[in-house]
Amino acid sequence: MSERAVLHVKGRILAGPDEDRVHDELWVVDGRITYDRPAGARDVRTVEGWALPGLVDAHCHVGLDRHGAVPDEVAEKQALTDRDAGALLLRDAGSPSDTRWADDRDDLPKIIRAGRHIARTRRYIRGYAWEVEPEDLVAYVAQEARRGDGWVKLVGDWIDRDLGDLSACWPRGAVEAAIAEAHRLGARVTAHCFAEDSLWDLVEAGIDCVEHATGLTDETIPLFAERGVAIVPTLVNIATFPDLADGGESKFPRWSAHMRRLHERRYETVRSAYDAGIPVFVGTDAGGTLPHGLAAEEVGELVRAGIPPADAVAAGTWAARDWLGRPGLDEGAPADLVVYASDPRQDVRTLTDPLRVVLNGNVVA
Repeated sequence: MSERAVLHVKGRILAGPDEDRVHDELWVVDGRITYDRPAGARDVRTVEGWALPGLVDAHCHVGLDRHGAVPDEVAEKQALTDRDAGALLLRDAGSPSDTRWADDRDDLPKIIRAGRHIARTRRYIRGYAWEVEPEDLVAYVAQEARRGDGWVKLVGDWIDRDLGDLSACWPRGAVEAAIAEAHRLGARVTAHCFAEDSLWDLVEAGIDCVEHATGLTDETIPLFAERGVAIVPTLVNIATFPDLADGGESKFPRWSAHMRRLHERRYETVRSAYDAGIPVFVGTDAGGTLPHGLAAEEVGELVRAGIPPADAVAAGTWAARDWLGRPGLDEGAPADLVVYASDPRQDVRTLTDPLRVVLNGNVVA
């Protein structure tokens, strides 16, 4: 008879969006989930409530702040902030920091890295990206595909100081070759895109995802839907556009007006994408200028955009984990879960107040 310590989670276990995937209880043995009561367990801790897979922040930056790379102890605090807020799976959408040390920590969220951003020379935030010209794009994409965890991050558009407005960073041929090389190496490609004019070429070149995607229009939404290109809207970050526009008004009035228009239609853009069948996932853009721990707030923003609450929850849990190829509350999976006092599908504000956070089978918060 085993004397292993086990965790017993009872109440409503939301292993998926459908009622046939809702269970009354699960057990955690040796850090992994089982739906079979373990024999001989004597040291049992019971937690009650509504259990979900750990939240997913599919766009954040561990090891980065507004100035660039940060020391490991700062990156650790960022990851712990996400963890304590219930975000246990992070897709790091570009960072100059090497955070591989975090993979050896059972108390930190699991990170899927996209390597370092790849930007056009002088066309992104200083200290963040590799800054290259089109003829070098394929080589840098290959480098970051090998360094990352199955993702590469491009900067698809940024302000062009000569134009005084957002514009695409790369010629069509360069992104076609770069995306083809990433796919050859088994990596998916995503791109930062605020504006409209970069989207068509990126999607037709085979891109897998677009971050922010504020420039989606009636012309490009059907193309995204047809190709199955996902978006991560980062609405908590788009909320900062008016302040950015105010700051650049005197020097770049055209850019400032453009940013305000993108902000004003942000909810309509996301709802139109969702209605068209474009996959939409939760991401916050934390780690640049925003704090970590905002995944639950982003779910709320998706609901404000008009996405039904259950689907907004899925965008930050089951659906996001499926998209990233990581398990949820499956038999034998690592026990990464969050317990709440009530059903988040009925009121997503519940996600901001977890009762318990369980990571690798340990109650950590």
